[in-house]
Amino acid sequence: MQIGEAGEVRTTCPYCGVGCGVLAKVAADGQVSVRGDPDHPANFGRLCSKGSALAETIELDGRLLHPEIHGRRASWDEALDLVASTLTQTVVEHGPDAIAFYVSGQLLTEDYYLANKLMKGFLGSANIDTNSRLCMASSVAGHRRAFGSDTVPGTYEDLELADLIVLVGSNLAWCHPVLYQRIAAAREKRPEMKIVLVDPRRTMTSDIADMHLAIAPDGDVALFTGLLAYLGEHNALDRAYITAHTTGFGQALFAASALDLAGIAAATGLSEDELGRFYSLFARTEKTVTVYSQGVNQSSSGTDKVNAIINCHLATGRIGRPGAGPFSVTGQPNAMGGREVGGMANMLAAHMEIENPGHRERVKRFWNAPDIAQKPGLKAVDMFQAVADGRVKALWITATNPVDSMSDADIVEAAIKACPFVVVSDVLAETDTVRHAHVRLPAAAWGEKNGTVTNSERRVSRQRPFLAAPGEARPDWWIIAEVARRMGFGEAFSYDVPAEVFAEHAALSGFENDGERDFDIGAYADIDAERYEALRPFQWPAPSRGAPLWPAGAGRPEGGAQARRRSEGDSTAGSQTTRFFADGNFYTPDRKARFIAVRPTIVSRTSPDFPLILNTGRVRDHWHTMTRTGKSPRLSQHVAEPFVEIHPDDAARYGIGDAHIVRVSSPRGAVLVRALVTSRQRRGSIFAPMHWTDQFTARGRLDTLTAPLTDPVSGQPALKHVAARIEKFAARAFGFAVTRRKPATVAADYWAVARCRGGWRVELAFANDEIDWAAFAVSLFGTADAEVLAYHDRDAGQHRIGAFDGERLAGALFVAPGPVAVSRGWATQQLEEAHASQRERFRIVAGRAGAERPDAGATVCSCFNVGINQVTAAVASGCTNLEAIGAALKAGTNCGSCRSEIRAIIQAHRVQAAE
Repeated sequence: MQIGEAGEVRTTCPYCGVGCGVLAKVAADGQVSVRGDPDHPANFGRLCSKGSALAETIELDGRLLHPEIHGRRASWDEALDLVASTLTQTVVEHGPDAIAFYVSGQLLTEDYYLANKLMKGFLGSANIDTNSRLCMASSVAGHRRAFGSDTVPGTYEDLELADLIVLVGSNLAWCHPVLYQRIAAAREKRPEMKIVLVDPRRTMTSDIADMHLAIAPDGDVALFTGLLAYLGEHNALDRAYITAHTTGFGQALFAASALDLAGIAAATGLSEDELGRFYSLFARTEKTVTVYSQGVNQSSSGTDKVNAIINCHLATGRIGRPGAGPFSVTGQPNAMGGREVGGMANMLAAHMEIENPGHRERVKRFWNAPDIAQKPGLKAVDMFQAVADGRVKALWITATNPVDSMSDADIVEAAIKACPFVVVSDVLAETDTVRHAHVRLPAAAWGEKNGTVTNSERRVSRQRPFLAAPGEARPDWWIIAEVARRMGFGEAFSYDVPAEVFAEHAALSGFENDGERDFDIGAYADIDAERYEALRPFQWPAPSRGAPLWPAGAGRPEGGAQARRRSEGDSTAGSQTTRFFADGNFYTPDRKARFIAVRPTIVSRTSPDFPLILNTGRVRDHWHTMTRTGKSPRLSQHVAEPFVEIHPDDAARYGIGDAHIVRVSSPRGAVLVRALVTSRQRRGSIFAPMHWTDQFTARGRLDTLTAPLTDPVSGQPALKHVAARIEKFAARAFGFAVTRRKPATVAADYWAVARCRGGWRVELAFANDEIDWAAFAVSLFGTADAEVLAYHDRDAGQHRIGAFDGERLAGALFVAPGPVAVSRGWATQQLEEAHASQRERFRIVAGRAGAERPDAGATVCSCFNVGINQVTAAVASGCTNLEAIGAALKAGTNCGSCRSEIRAIIQAHRVQAAE
């Protein structure tokens, strides 16, 4: 096992696509601690708030520990036999396309590889797709159209070497915080670096932006086609590169000229002055990196957006060079690994094309497969429509939660409930998807899994186990291989360890590959278990025809200085090529890139009934559907309930105040969330995060609002441009509670639960205020024998109830006719403290801290539990920069994810002081 200092195990973070190295340590008492790996080339020791809190997410509470069939415990043999026999019978009776696998970017590459091999090579269908379809499918499609391959040209080092970074639809500060920190650190060293943020919202990433272009939703194609036309008009082109290495420039430039500057301004919602300043800055800055993420990808025109961006880089020759290139940052830890193994329905393994007969024959021959899939399968949205209409009879879902994350989520849930046979492999016993499974298979979790992942810069890293799998949990690769064996494919799935799977994956990448394909790690085809265990992070390509990758000392992790040299392409660090396309050599038949003729369009989906545009996304401290982050008290305090951002002008128009409960609806459904009135939001648009599920809130499943509208090329859903309306929920009473036990049921119209230290916090709202509050509190706290203190002012609608079990607080409930003003931070602290005296107990019922215990306020820094009131007080006392705040409070000194918010507080104080 790769061991660092003091017995630490080197592994990789399971969250976003940055792929940070983590050092995990298990103490003698079983306590786990984590820190960033200073030698890992992705993060050099940095971690975000989520990565820093990983040790809080590995508890066994809620784990699925044994196989289950129809809700009863079963043996592995019984469960696997049932899965294998049902899949076999389905193929015999209905054909292979009656089966579908829906997998995940949370899987390790070895898991992904075997799922793809079983489905496409041995069942003979390509009906395997992944939640990565929701994340980066448009980037894949755009890369393939332009480059002939799904190739990310650059590296993270380019973000530090660039003179201009354009961030498009990417809230790096919250969604890829370590990359944001790397950019911020580079900016401090080189203040002349310029950063432009293109986003409808003024996100926390705007903290480091020199220019924020508050673009209209789906205005990106117009913005970048306009940029291409500007580059042509102002002779800012690299004509030598265009001539030598590309085709189709004339058609692309003609299409880009469809709108004049006034037309582009109308399509983007930006002023002509803003456009001119951005275009001029781009044109004169040679070392430019354009970073894009979900704001580009999750669109009905996502692929065109990607190609509009790539066109500008091809036209200027700014690709594959230090500090220059288009850069797609992925959302999941192994979305890239899934792309490598062909995990999506329209791809083959090793970046080969399912539409290409020669590629199909090659893969079939390598696998010795009986019946390779002959055509692309069903992409995610189409797959669940096929489940709904009965074409798919058997569905296997692995490591994902489509009932919450898929567009048109209510229809997806109904389809899964009606499907004749549903298998779910997961780590949790209860999710909104697991509850509908006929067969539940307990999978190993992070800290127990053993395999590889690939990050956004094509760097392959190991995830290593440091904990034993609990109960009967098993790795996903093992589960898939066992099912394949029982279906009669044992010889092709006779793996004993994941190193054997990785070696086969590497061998296929180099099989009959003389440079025609970008993905090649053939140098690792002879890897054995010992060298696999010692494998250090590496970037592909790593072809077998290159330099040996097993020098003396290969078991040691790559040191920071060496990794930095390798990242920069320094020949002293090895012969590996780390960037693509500086000198052309694309993966098209003529080895030239394709300009794609993209025409700007104006998209409008609003109507009198649904006049607003809903944009969906993420928050800083939560991840996907909270199956991991929801376990962490630390991560649950920054944002503890679902919310919607709305501009003050729109809030006034609809009679909505800050912290009101509102109903957000679309033609597909409705949710109840908390209103956050903020000028950071664009007028006419609203923003809400996608994390909350039925496990954490009453009606917060946001993707019940989104339509099954997809990009026609990539099949990626348009999750960021949804016609919606908003209205105030007629709440007669609001509540807030803390309780040591998670409520079994909550009899409220609106509720949201979140972990806190010592128990749970609960937000509440009621359409009816004629409620027996004492009985409600007892039911909520789950204790009938506690000592109860209560205060009731029925005329004012004020009720405060505390229940005590000995000296411990069992629960406290605060009810008011408007949003409850009790400090959440103070209230949750009371669950951890002893309350022996009546005075202390009455203080809780009064709902306020004593003078000796100042209220910290809402959490800003999760790592050190620092609240906004503490930061504000420190700023007022003279701490006027990040360093001073860090010295006084420690806030911002660990993961750094809160630094943008601290800067915003400092800036707000400066503005207030100047008035």
